[in-house]
Amino acid sequence: MKKEKSKITALLAGSAALLFAQCVSAQQRDTLSKSLKEVVVAATRSEKDPKDIGRSITLISSEQIANSGANRMAELLSQQEGIFVVGTGQNPGQLQSIFTRGANSNQTIILVDGVKITDPTSTDNAADLSELSLMNIERIEIVRGSQSTLYGSSAIGGVINIITKTQQAPGLHIDAEAKAGTFGAGTFLSGENVFLNYTAKSGFYINAGASNTNVNGLDATVDTVTNVNDYKHNHRDRDGFSKLDLVGKVGFKNEKWDIFASYKNVNQRADLDKGAYTDDDNYTSRFKRNLTTYGAAYTINNKLKVAYTGGLTDLKRVFVDDSSVINTAGQYDGNYYTGTYKGLVSNNELQVNLQLKGFSAVIGGGLSDEKMTFSTYYYSNNNGVYESKSDLDSLHIHVKTINQFAHIDLDGSIINDRYKAFAIGLGIRNTRHDLFGNNLTYQINPSFKVSEHALLFASYSTGFNAPSLYQLYSPEKDPTSGITRGNKTLKPEVSQSWEFGFKQQVDDHISYSISYFKTVVTNSIDYVYLWDKTKKTDALGYMDYHGDTYLNIGKQTNQGIEISIRSKMSSKLTVFANLSLISGKLEYNPSSIDTAHTQGSQVQLFSNGAFINKEVENIGLVRRPSTANAGLIYQPGEKISLGMNLKYVGPRSDIYYNSASGPFGALATKGVGDYSLLDVLVKYNVISSLSTTLRVENIFDVKYSEIYGYTTRGRGFYLSLRYHL
Repeated sequence: MKKEKSKITALLAGSAALLFAQCVSAQQRDTLSKSLKEVVVAATRSEKDPKDIGRSITLISSEQIANSGANRMAELLSQQEGIFVVGTGQNPGQLQSIFTRGANSNQTIILVDGVKITDPTSTDNAADLSELSLMNIERIEIVRGSQSTLYGSSAIGGVINIITKTQQAPGLHIDAEAKAGTFGAGTFLSGENVFLNYTAKSGFYINAGASNTNVNGLDATVDTVTNVNDYKHNHRDRDGFSKLDLVGKVGFKNEKWDIFASYKNVNQRADLDKGAYTDDDNYTSRFKRNLTTYGAAYTINNKLKVAYTGGLTDLKRVFVDDSSVINTAGQYDGNYYTGTYKGLVSNNELQVNLQLKGFSAVIGGGLSDEKMTFSTYYYSNNNGVYESKSDLDSLHIHVKTINQFAHIDLDGSIINDRYKAFAIGLGIRNTRHDLFGNNLTYQINPSFKVSEHALLFASYSTGFNAPSLYQLYSPEKDPTSGITRGNKTLKPEVSQSWEFGFKQQVDDHISYSISYFKTVVTNSIDYVYLWDKTKKTDALGYMDYHGDTYLNIGKQTNQGIEISIRSKMSSKLTVFANLSLISGKLEYNPSSIDTAHTQGSQVQLFSNGAFINKEVENIGLVRRPSTANAGLIYQPGEKISLGMNLKYVGPRSDIYYNSASGPFGALATKGVGDYSLLDVLVKYNVISSLSTTLRVENIFDVKYSEIYGYTTRGRGFYLSLRYHL
């Protein structure tokens, strides 16, 4: 296996080196066909040419999505520089968490048509990428680096804006696809998508679509039982997944107006297991989200534009863990659990855009409101009957946030056209939160045009991430100390980010970028155990426990380098590659502990088991590997195209439960090896409107670990048929 990995890694390095050499030589060619016209991007909350934006950005068009062969959003995003999605290689439907530039999974904002997607029912308010499908997407904009000035809380790592389809050419348009595949013995995936759009000459449009997926998956956890006659070995179950998305949108767009209202319903069910290496045949999760977005923009003239965007989302997540048979005698474990989690989020923002010579500005403000509640029930008859219930409806947990923001872009033409190459972006935002009050963020973004298509840029920005509703209000209370799990005195996590970069478009055929970044997050929020302060740590027992809670504690530092290159080598061949090198550390200091909330108790981090009675430093961040991607798209004829993508994920650490860490145990880290995966795609156009695609995933059937104790997909074959009119 090590030799196989070494060969594939060498292939990746060789491919990247060859790609670079080819791209350099291609600069001298003048016989290549012209590249497509560049797409404008709203990454600065105003439309701009990507080559003029002094930030690290990626645009993914609907055509690129259709030609990628990706089955899920996580697969598509994990191919981009600076992004690693945990869960990409797992069973479809398992939790998928995004890490952008080493930031935590709840520090990347995901927007749909400018409306933030979160999960206020979760412990950290992070969205699960498994709920996002690839249907009905016009383009995806990725902005890496802190963007809290423009987008508020959670934008420390970056922003991903998913823009759904609007008008098309006048007439009726149909996009339908059927897909089937397998990714291991006994597995099967089927999917059907249909999307209809009607656009009138007047500018009115209406569309609707449905996407259905059904999966008979792998056993999600690794089986470590060596006795072939053992009951737990022979009765492990496979974990399935089903998902149905319904979408609809209506709008009107002309030179003056852009008005829309859209609706999306997500309904999915996933089989779960108890944890690493621990199977469960009766544990399921059901998730439903209703998302309504709406907006209106009016262009007063070529200098002034006013826009309003709003959204309302309600979601419900239900976990059921029924009793399981544990032996050949038919005995059950005698445990039953159900938990129902509900959330409601509303967002409304108004902004004004002004465009003058050498000057552009966006000024706006907004209001958001988050609510959550949950109820749980647990029953056990192992040692007598035990029941436990909780219901938070009566607490009316919610928080309101009000914000005001302004961003301006200036270039030297304000003074004289000779100085037009010099530009600077300046931004500021004030956010008022119900509990922690005002938070001010700002950014400075200078840039210099070395040539018409080459930009040197830098940025300094501050950011923040508000505590989740669960971290603030969770009512569980220790009977001895009276300390609650929720901590209403939590402050937001705050960050400082630096970036230096250069990007260039060469001869309309080659584009490349390189950037260095560093982000320091203070007031990091961690879940902790509290213990009797009079006892030594190695003498603590269960009776010394004083509760558990959330605290602002510690500092996280992420830094790295990103390199990306793409070249249209000829009318038939396009090649691309990217490299992301990530490093980081965590630091904890006893002086940062809120002793008023902890009542002076000893603090033990659940995330690594350390007791914070002295300064602690951990080098390396969990689940943040360095990554690389290289690939090509080759079209030998009008009807056929070939694609290849080679992905490398570097070594990293993962977490596991260590029962020996304190009386209750805590998490510890364990190294996970690197791996390389090669995917190949063949697309054949039967006729202009009908195509078929074969994708072979993990073609070498590499055995690898993505999450400690959980299985990953093997070699997969997916065949799809798409009709597009």
